[in-house]
Amino acid sequence: MLARRVIPCLDVHDGHVTRGVQFGRAESGGLRNVGDPVELAVRYNDQGADEMVFFDITASAHGRSTMVDVIERTADRCFMPLTVGGGIRTVEDMGTMLLAGADKVSINSSALQNPDLIRAGAEKFGSQCIVVSIDAKQVQPGRWEVFARGGRQATGREAIPWATEAVQLGAGEIVLNSIDADGTRKGFDLEITRRVSEAVGVPVVASGGAGTLHHMAEVLLAGRADAVLAASIFHFGEYTVGQAKDHLHGQGIPVRRVVQAG
Repeated sequence: MLARRVIPCLDVHDGHVTRGVQFGRAESGGLRNVGDPVELAVRYNDQGADEMVFFDITASAHGRSTMVDVIERTADRCFMPLTVGGGIRTVEDMGTMLLAGADKVSINSSALQNPDLIRAGAEKFGSQCIVVSIDAKQVQPGRWEVFARGGRQATGREAIPWATEAVQLGAGEIVLNSIDADGTRKGFDLEITRRVSEAVGVPVVASGGAGTLHHMAEVLLAGRADAVLAASIFHFGEYTVGQAKDHLHGQGIPVRRVVQAG
């Protein structure tokens, strides 16, 4: 079994890391300021994070230039792979972020609006650089609908067929976000994670709901995810990435552990 990845996620708004609940938004007062993205990234790099994900939730031209600066400064100080998403609408946008130091770009609403963007990005940069992020909400038993625009806009698409289509178009990885579980700290949506993981032939990153280290082990085992993405439990100092990996290792889950010098 390949090593499972532990990935902290930073939601960046106007150059600061924020955290919301169930896709809380800045205009509704649903975000908490967590800190400086570069300093947090360095902390997680030192703790042994496998990757770092940045989501630009500013959605403005100013936000784009701010995010480029964040990625450049983080890439100068960290050695883990970096993924950046939010507001990436064209192949040129992808190139800008990759040139700034990102290893992967994550697309969501823009891919739903223009699925061929997945193919174009994969052809130019390689599938390994293209991540499709899917925001899914359970609308009835056994059915999860895909939402766009930060969870605000129903699309009528079902999550599993959309994940399959995205991979066929060239996506090298799927980040599956549960809108129902996001920020609740009550555990991941195991059923939809397992279904998507079984349906696609690329890695699936589980997102939304991490509240304990047990939740992480649960989604990697029962949910069959390849990686786990979390925010609050790391940002507010409850657990370190190293503690998460120690717990997963104790559950028989292979992880890359960092041995501290001395």
